Formats: sequence, structure tokens, C-alpha cells
Amino acid sequence: MPSLRDCSFARGWSLQSFHPFGIDSRVIKYMPMKEFIYSRNAVYETLRAKRRQVFSIEIAEGAQEKGKIEQILKLAKEQKSKISRAPRGKLDKIHENHQGVIAEVGAYPYVNVIDILERARQKSELPFVLILDSLQDPQNFGTLLRTAEAVGVHGIVIPLARTVEVTPAVVNASSGASEHLLIAQSNLSQAIDSLKDAETWIVGLDQHGVQMEAGSRHLRGAVGLVVGSEGEGLRELTRKKCDILLKLPMRGEIESLNAAVAGSVSLYLAYLARNS
Repeated sequence: MPSLRDCSFARGWSLQSFHPFGIDSRVIKYMPMKEFIYSRNAVYETLRAKRRQVFSIEIAEGAQEKGKIEQILKLAKEQKSKISRAPRGKLDKIHENHQGVIAEVGAYPYVNVIDILERARQKSELPFVLILDSLQDPQNFGTLLRTAEAVGVHGIVIPLARTVEVTPAVVNASSGASEHLLIAQSNLSQAIDSLKDAETWIVGLDQHGVQMEAGSRHLRGAVGLVVGSEGEGLRELTRKKCDILLKLPMRGEIESLNAAVAGSVSLYLAYLARNS
């Protein structure tokens, strides 16, 4: 018998017919998906961002109420989240790197591309968007999200399928930066067209592209920076959608950087070019 969490509708809908004693299969109810966010920074930023419902906070028995734990408890009390103490062994079963705190929260609140453009408009800034073409590794995704948040990216676009999503591992890898970012799941081709309609220049990172220079004119103004997947790079359709392909200069023996490093360096170069 598959668990509800294993079912394709577990993100929003549950069939009571999956009960082992056969509850009437015609009865369907809506049930918001819950997940567990772990580690101090991830839980703290989730509370601080106030974009998810936080159902409960569990603090490991023996954890001192100071530093980040103290700040987490303060925010949780203000938001009237349930707070309890639990044996470390219980938290270990959820994730071994919990750092003494676990939060049970609602699903990640994805947005659409229009919301990202609207955020740029509200800030009276030209759009600055990170587009990820089928990235697979949660650590790479988290690293890019953390960099994107640091340089003021207005939003991130990821494909609808065959890509890493915002999971608890990604929230942890981003040190909670994911909670402050607008992330859209979209057909990339359509998303790029929408960005182009908003006069955003689409720049793809590709090892066969033109060498990137400091202060490059291609990184000024409204920019959509496209980073490909680990190993595969940009898909052909995505590559054709780009206005230009750029590559980072390499002077050493290694031919390329991984997606997270290359994307992070390029984000900072774009930030500097946009603010020069």
C-alpha cells in the first residue's frame, strides 16, 4: 500500500481510499501539504519571511535558549506557532543535521513570472532574473538562491519538470534565502518570451559563448541570466532563446566551473555592471 506522501496528488489533494480499511473512494478532501524545515538559519528565515504557515516548532531537549534559538522562539511566539521540546532522537529521525530545531510548515509558495516583474516594478528597478534550465542538485540550487538573494535578484524561474524544486534540503543549502525569494515554476520557453516582452535581455551561460568581461554591456539594464544543468549545460531550445551566450574567462587548467560557482560569479558580475 503506497503512502499518501508517495502519491502524485500529495502536494494538495488526498484520497481517503488509500486508508488500508477502504474508506469510500468517492470522498475527497483538500489537505495542504506539510514538510519539515531543519537547521537554525533555515527555520529562522522561514519565520522571518512570513510566507509559509508554520504549524509547529520543535526544539531539542537540552538546547539552550540563546542566539538563533532564542530568536526563533521569539518569532514563533509572536506568530502564535505551537512550540514544544522533543528528544534529540526524535529530531534525528527527521534529519540528522537539524541543529536542535525543526519546523513543520506548509508547502513552498511558488509564484508566476508576472509576480517577479511586478516586484522589479515596485522597486523601480529594471528586472534582474535568474533562470535555471533543469538544475538537478539541491546543494547547487541552494547556493545559487543564496547568491541571488544577496545580489538583489527579483526572482528565479525553474522548469515545470525534470528539475530540482524547493525542498527542505534546498532551504537548508540556501541558509533560508529561498524563503525571501520569488520562485516561479514555468515553461521556460514561455517564461523567456514573457521576459523579452518586458524588454529583458536574456543572457545564457555557455562554454562556447563569447568571453564575459567586467562591466559587460550585456549584463547592464534588464537581465535574465540563464544557467544550465550540471554536466549538460543549456538545452538546445533554451540556448536558441537566449539573446547572447557568454562564458567566464578561464586561465587555469580546468575547463569549466560547476553550475553553482559559474552562476554565482556571473550574478555578481551582473550586479556590478548594473550598479556601475
